[in-house]
Amino acid sequence: MSPNLRFEFVPGFFEHDGHPTGPEGGFRATTLPALGILQQDYPDQTSTVGDQDPQWQRLEKHLAVLNAGPKDCPHKVFFVTRHGEGVHNVKEREVGRHEWEAHWARLPGDEKTTWLDARLTSKGKQQAQDLRSFWLHASQVDKVPLPQTIYSSPLIRALQTTSLAFQDIPELKFKPIIKESLREITGVHTCDKRSSKSSIEAEFPEYQVESEMTEEDTRWKVDRRETLTERVEVINDFLAKVFSEDPSTFVSLTTHSGAIRALYQAIGHPDVWVAAGAVVPIVIRENS
Repeated sequence: MSPNLRFEFVPGFFEHDGHPTGPEGGFRATTLPALGILQQDYPDQTSTVGDQDPQWQRLEKHLAVLNAGPKDCPHKVFFVTRHGEGVHNVKEREVGRHEWEAHWARLPGDEKTTWLDARLTSKGKQQAQDLRSFWLHASQVDKVPLPQTIYSSPLIRALQTTSLAFQDIPELKFKPIIKESLREITGVHTCDKRSSKSSIEAEFPEYQVESEMTEEDTRWKVDRRETLTERVEVINDFLAKVFSEDPSTFVSLTTHSGAIRALYQAIGHPDVWVAAGAVVPIVIRENS
């Protein structure tokens, strides 16, 4: 682990940590049963054969021990969800990446559809509903802790995904927090231009909108796209606030492919690309 990182992922807990990286080969991480937690014993726990807690409960106890320790290096589990398929994803597949980047991504839509602040397709909505089914089973059968705090990108496709995945889970307090930091790398592409604050509040009244959000999208620029390096700085600031202000150990993020890659870079995680509508787990600690 790099001593230069303020926040870094802790390997050895999930299959996801060892998945293939990059776009080459076409691998995309999907939602695994029990989120792919690795079976293992922890030195701070003792049990007899046949009398062990489920693996997720053992991890929860292990993290509690680490967080109660003398070293100031808190650990959190982040459930990182990429939004379901959006209408812009369909258009990009139709025309190809080159034509999308060069022409179509700069337009608000075509004669058939609009992808300005792109919404979910019917497939994307089903992917989000499948996440709800996953969480119901995982929390009840595999004892995966439900997120104590839910953060979401302000882009409509992410908000739709969050609502469909979490809103109707009885045991979950549904009060997501909208964070600009979690939006897609922004600029040039109209699908990544945010709707107005007032329209978001009207459509998603259950959400808490951060006070820093402006009415109109001042981050999106028609002629300049944010770099990955710039987004890494934004993600580091977001993590700093979460670790300093949020006592939750289990945190959910609904975000985007570019933002996930920025998160990986910020914490030193392998660049494992995530499929639309999938959730992957990461243990992150703050270095003192």
